[in-house]
Amino acid sequence: MIKLVARLLGHRKPAFGEARPVDAAAIAAVHGVSFQRGWGEDEIHRLLIERNVVAHRAMSGRTLIGFILSRIAAGEAEILSVAIAPAWRGRALAGPLLDLHLRRLAGLGVGSVFLEVDKQNAPARRLYRRAGFREVGQRQGYYQSGAAALVLRRDLG
Repeated sequence: MIKLVARLLGHRKPAFGEARPVDAAAIAAVHGVSFQRGWGEDEIHRLLIERNVVAHRAMSGRTLIGFILSRIAAGEAEILSVAIAPAWRGRALAGPLLDLHLRRLAGLGVGSVFLEVDKQNAPARRLYRRAGFREVGQRQGYYQSGAAALVLRRDLG
């Protein structure tokens, strides 16, 4: 009965899974509203068809509400982008999405994961800290805005 009521009210529990090239437009839309310089559908599609790119998504019904993309090289991975649609932020979706992604990377033999995060992005920094990432460097003026990036790393092995 509770599931029926939740479904009728539109409060579906998000589902997490692998992102595919057909998700490119939806990922580009979320990326575009999440970052100063959004990536276009073609750019996302090219990433999603690369053999060394791993991508996951969060869905609410048929609507993509979040994603994460990484590229693997030489036993390491770089998280290229993570975003949750604005209407879905603050609902503890990024943590499970990141966890699924890291488990998949580990299963593919990735030993360590790197990423850059805006030094001023407290929610993202908190997410990565809780997931076991540690700061290993900084890149001054990394972002178009001139903001510095923290370089974070997590070992998976």
